[in-house]
Amino acid sequence: METKIIWQQDTSNPENANNLAKIGQWWASLKDKEIVWKQRLIPSNGKLDEINWEQQRFDEKFSLKEPQLRGITIYWQKPDSERELNITVKKLELDLAKQQIYIYPQLQPQVVIRVSKPEIIYQTIELTNPQVAATNVGDNYLLLLRDPQQQLQIKVILSHGSWTKLVEDLSQ
Repeated sequence: METKIIWQQDTSNPENANNLAKIGQWWASLKDKEIVWKQRLIPSNGKLDEINWEQQRFDEKFSLKEPQLRGITIYWQKPDSERELNITVKKLELDLAKQQIYIYPQLQPQVVIRVSKPEIIYQTIELTNPQVAATNVGDNYLLLLRDPQQQLQIKVILSHGSWTKLVEDLSQ
């Protein structure tokens, strides 16, 4: 499965039209979904991997209303607003794995906008040298981790495949 889909203006890529259609479908699928909108300057050396995407003051989080792609222009509305906003683009890059799109505006060649679904932030629980117990439960495996000091017990139920992978990873 392809993870990045790119549409670019004035290219001879035979998949360009199909890519634009796929990107348009993804953009439309964001209707009434919460997104994070980040706009950054492209470094003068053009190296996009040097862009700092960490949270900044002017970043926005809102639910996207009426997202559409018509021609090479993306349209949307913000919540509580009937005003249609738009950007005519020279390039769109959709990263399916990360569920984010990079928008390169035609009239602002030094700018890139990243629109993404909010990041999942996992809560981390740290146990140092916990008590460990493991057993079979039907077709699955049960792993118990206990920390008497924190009065915390973590119960993990693993399929046979997950258990095998865990054992392989630990033996390396």
